[in-house]
Amino acid sequence: MSDIADRYRTLADAFERKIAAVDSEQWSNQSPCEAWTARSVVDHVVDVHGMMLGQIDRGLSPAPVDDDPTAAFQSARDDVEAVLDDPALSHTEYDGAFGRTNIAATIDQFLGFDLVVHGWDLARATGQDDTIDPSEVERAWAFAQQMGDNLRTPKVCGPAVDVPDGSPMQDRLLGLLGRHPG
Repeated sequence: MSDIADRYRTLADAFERKIAAVDSEQWSNQSPCEAWTARSVVDHVVDVHGMMLGQIDRGLSPAPVDDDPTAAFQSARDDVEAVLDDPALSHTEYDGAFGRTNIAATIDQFLGFDLVVHGWDLARATGQDDTIDPSEVERAWAFAQQMGDNLRTPKVCGPAVDVPDGSPMQDRLLGLLGRHPG
């Protein structure tokens, strides 16, 4: 199994644990993302799994988030893991927003970033521990820097939020991504 597949599974495990910890009455809780509830966060993450697979002309198995957010995420996760576990599929190249790449690299960077950041959003919306693994904070920070002005395009991230000097790296990342860490 590749490092990318291992990392994806670790991040997906963490996200899935957050989904499983949501009480039924918390699905309508407001998330840190304007106009998104806790359920909307999961819906978005499932949709992004589909976007990843769409790059190589594959789609998600049917599993609506409204019916069962946990099952929908697990189904999307299974679809992505099947691609990562197949060397021919995982190395499929395509022309992405930042040039020629392969689906495994995109899953690692973009989907990994989404699982980390939206895992924080879901945790914050539902009162869970919102601590992000420091190594993932560093990876997300590097990817956010690479994205540059693309972070500020519509429906990506809002304006950066000022955080106090000397703030922990997680707070600096969240502020950069338009979230209020405190």
